[in-house]
Amino acid sequence: MNDFYPIGMKGQKWGQKEKAEWLAQVSVQRSYQEEVVSKIIALADRFLVDQYGLLQYGDKSFPLYVLKTMEWDPSKPTVLITGGVHGYETSGVQGALLFLETEAHRYQNSFNLLAIPCVSPWGYEVINRWNALALDPNRSFYPDSPAPESANLLKLVDKYNQSILVHFDLHETTDSDESEFRRALAAREGEEYIPGEIPDGFYTVGDTDNPQSEFQKAVIQSVGRVTHIAEADSKGEIIGSPLEQKGVINYPMKKLGLCGGITNSQYSTTTEVYPDSVKVTDDDCNKAQVAAIIGGLDYVVDRMINNELS
Repeated sequence: MNDFYPIGMKGQKWGQKEKAEWLAQVSVQRSYQEEVVSKIIALADRFLVDQYGLLQYGDKSFPLYVLKTMEWDPSKPTVLITGGVHGYETSGVQGALLFLETEAHRYQNSFNLLAIPCVSPWGYEVINRWNALALDPNRSFYPDSPAPESANLLKLVDKYNQSILVHFDLHETTDSDESEFRRALAAREGEEYIPGEIPDGFYTVGDTDNPQSEFQKAVIQSVGRVTHIAEADSKGEIIGSPLEQKGVINYPMKKLGLCGGITNSQYSTTTEVYPDSVKVTDDDCNKAQVAAIIGGLDYVVDRMINNELS
């Protein structure tokens, strides 16, 4: 057996037996219907609510919802907001909903809004990074994706891709990333588990191929008024990537199959809230996600006003 995870044999990738064993130890811990869908339906007086897909795992189905600007104007650029790609990252879901409820009206003169608050509802209910197939949706955004969460979102976004100017993908980095999910990943892949370090604070992940450093800086400055920003570790890194500026690292989004790479938007950021800090509450985490969107959109609006968009 692995000495770091209770499922699988050391040095061997999981087969169907191990995946079934993993799935059997997952349990429902909260309600997508009560905590997410009810809030989406409550916004139906302000946004057009559509079902863009349906997940089916066993005997349970999960409708997938998108909220759109009610008076859609093709002449305006589109802002895409995605949350809950990893269902266990709670503030990604609740932060997106809080923005739609409290702040979205401020930006509807400038943009069309397209929001998917919970991409992975099964993961939300069982508080897990993976889907029921033991796949990570946020490594599965590529053609013919085996993850239905990713495939459904790709199909939806493809209809709007040409108009999407800005994309916010709302995430968290949790202590359970290290205590559970990275261990599970190493076991699934038959690899050695190498311990990492969870940063204490908020950070963003930009796109290596389109970093937009001033946009990322505006997001960080806005969030810094709500919660603390992560510092680099002793190697000058955050989760193994070099720090580009305060609170910012970059990933090759499209190459890694990440949600942050599903559009050709000029501006894109993946937010990473740290909910396990003793310095924050759940409410602080949700507000940090809202602040990230506000900071980014205010930056883009200023550039639009000054005719500085390329």
